[in-house]
Amino acid sequence: MTSVHGVAPSGPVLGGGPPSPVELPAKPMSWAMLSRAMAVPLILGLVCFLPALIAAQPGSGTRDTGYWLQLVLTCYSGARLATMILSTRRRLLQGVFWMFVYISMGVAPFAQAVIGQTPTPMVGPRSDLVTAIALVLVGCAAFDLGALLASRRPLRRRTAARGGGGRATAHPVRLRLLVLLAFAASGYYVLKLGGPAVFFSSRQEISASVAESGVVSGGSNVGSAFLKGFGTVPALLALLFFTRRLVTSRRARRAPSTVLVWCALLIVNLIVNNPVSNARYWFLTVLVSLLFTAFPSSAAMYRSVLATGVIGALVLFPYADRFRYDESGYRPVESSSVFEPLVTKDYDQTVMFANTISWVDTRGHTYGRQLAGSAFFFVPRAAWSGKPEDTGVRVGQWMGMNMTNLSAPLWTELWVDFGTPGMIGGFALIGYAAARTDRRYARAVSRDGPGPGSVLAVAAPLIAGYTFILLRGPLLQAAGKLAIAALCLALVTSFRDRNGQRPR
Repeated sequence: MTSVHGVAPSGPVLGGGPPSPVELPAKPMSWAMLSRAMAVPLILGLVCFLPALIAAQPGSGTRDTGYWLQLVLTCYSGARLATMILSTRRRLLQGVFWMFVYISMGVAPFAQAVIGQTPTPMVGPRSDLVTAIALVLVGCAAFDLGALLASRRPLRRRTAARGGGGRATAHPVRLRLLVLLAFAASGYYVLKLGGPAVFFSSRQEISASVAESGVVSGGSNVGSAFLKGFGTVPALLALLFFTRRLVTSRRARRAPSTVLVWCALLIVNLIVNNPVSNARYWFLTVLVSLLFTAFPSSAAMYRSVLATGVIGALVLFPYADRFRYDESGYRPVESSSVFEPLVTKDYDQTVMFANTISWVDTRGHTYGRQLAGSAFFFVPRAAWSGKPEDTGVRVGQWMGMNMTNLSAPLWTELWVDFGTPGMIGGFALIGYAAARTDRRYARAVSRDGPGPGSVLAVAAPLIAGYTFILLRGPLLQAAGKLAIAALCLALVTSFRDRNGQRPR
């Protein structure tokens, strides 16, 4: 018996006396209530407080059309990022996209506009920078349009008929082959560079070891790209698949062989995929993909990655290249403000877009040539004498820069080849594909998903992490590891359930 106030009597009612009420345990706060409580401070922080704090910084920046367009882009991307964080669905690819835009195309360039300094010099007129900011805004709107169109189209539920094709799952035998490939390729990579110790020195030492290994010849980097790619990517994918099995399968956690293989793969990844010997963006890929794979259904982990990613990018990322050079070549960042590193290094995406516009004004669009070079990255320059270089490298050479390791964001890559219409269409397709993949991923990690062997439950977190590299560019540098990952996924993927049953 309960009272009208939701309390239960502690015992039988004797003599008609009133019962002694005992309060029932309170229900835990739902995420809907929590999200409503977080919505206002989160939106105000991303859209209002942080841009206002940057705008109040001292500097010599010109408050012209470019300034106000950059402010609009910052607020727009901040609002979209807040929407991703507060969403009841985990939208991995879209969330990472808006986190990159907010940081690299919003906050950092806005700080540069206020302070009046850029990491890379701008060689063209100010109007090219205004055009670049406007094109970034247009690309973001096209991405949103594509995502909106994808949300209006229902997903078809795939049903596996007996003996027919089903959802993409990892074939057990092929997964073992991937593990063997990971051990063999990573082992060869370690031996080729002189042992594990070199992976804990610096990236400069790694580059020197690769040059001494003899895989670089004739000015072509295809050999080194394959060495690094096969030495790192299969090991990461194998670790992700086994992490997925341990997280979702009780049988796998009770199998000593599975646990031992996972431990061995973890040790291999600590050697070849550690933050000392790898670029920051690649280690970010490793970290994000592992977190999303290890916590596939955790809304808290998804929101924590997006929310803390902003803080990490502003505070930690500019200092995370500590291991790029050895002790003699390292130059620590000295700044009196948290925003000063944003204008002195790393975040050159917007200004490089402006420089690319100036470069195209003198040479014209390339009409697919740059993307063709990225698609056929594996062709050595000895066989293709006119093979295009990285877009960032070509623009840097035209600028007369000594250091040409410059970014070429995806907006730039699409615009260089196909102009504004191609860029709009490209981002609309990317937004559509990202939204569809996010919805299928949400189904893959649900209770009625394909289980521990789901390929999409591993591929989507990997793509989400690699999105930082794809968006930053250049694509030619990013194509190698992406292609190797696609080959590894194709190796293990099967569309036929064994005995008509889902793997346990």
